[in-house]
Amino acid sequence: MEWIKKGVLFKPSGAFAHSQSHAQVPFAFPTEDALRIYFSTRDAQGRSRPSFLEVSYDTIQDITYVHDQAVLDLGGPGEYDETGAMPSWFVPQPNGDIWLYYTGWSLTRESYRLSIGLAVSHDGGLSFQKMFRGSIMDRSLHNPIWAAQPSVMNDNGTYRMWYISGRRCEYIHGYPEPFYDCRYAESKDGIHWTPTGHVAIGLDDFNHAVGRPSVYLEDGLYKMIYSYRNAWDYRTDRTKSYRLGYAESKDGLTWERKDELIGIGKSDNPEDMDYDMINYAHRFTVKDQAYLLYNGNKFGTTGIGLAALVKK
Repeated sequence: MEWIKKGVLFKPSGAFAHSQSHAQVPFAFPTEDALRIYFSTRDAQGRSRPSFLEVSYDTIQDITYVHDQAVLDLGGPGEYDETGAMPSWFVPQPNGDIWLYYTGWSLTRESYRLSIGLAVSHDGGLSFQKMFRGSIMDRSLHNPIWAAQPSVMNDNGTYRMWYISGRRCEYIHGYPEPFYDCRYAESKDGIHWTPTGHVAIGLDDFNHAVGRPSVYLEDGLYKMIYSYRNAWDYRTDRTKSYRLGYAESKDGLTWERKDELIGIGKSDNPEDMDYDMINYAHRFTVKDQAYLLYNGNKFGTTGIGLAALVKK
């Protein structure tokens, strides 16, 4: 792969109360008239909610509309998403509904807890409502710390999920840093999931955290773009911070990392939005052209970047 960066597609202006900063974990969703790009944005209290913008199919870079409100609100007191609702994956249903798999945030005494929730839209993705008060995947025997950021595929009637699983926390410089890998789960209905404990992308001496898997099928192979980082000083040291990786699988279970083929990395210019880190990518195709949406420095504070795949 070789990607050509097209620059910053969008960064919140702060004009809306729900969107004072950040445009994290972007996801491209096709509609009839425009390509809709959902993202997670933060209010003045740092609480995440999903919203969206739309771009023209002709250029992808021309923004035609920015939504002025969140499409999913926070959960109630004590619920798994009371302090944040971060979109992850959108799955259209045969009846016209859209299911949104998202990460719910709740603060703990020393850190935070992440859970996977499910919401539904009956109006074409303009608004979503929680399908259940509780999460569909949470801390458990298979996910000791938390579960979050799923990539979901309806694969010939079987729902398949690749998600990040919190394994442990360690105090580093006085802060509890999480270690998390990418694991696999299955479901018959997309609601009741069976965590298998199967590790898709594991940890190693450098890789202490696997972020936001993006799985797609191409040429008979399952392919995954993901981000990964070290646990030490990744917020301040660009050599240890998030970068993008790539893996392939014949069955969606056993993955071979081929990070050297990803074809995109951090900028060499300190002024660019992705000099310190590059992460949370989503790959999509429009008119036989593949694109990549991604975040950069400070976990999406610098907005959404766009890249196009070079055709060979």
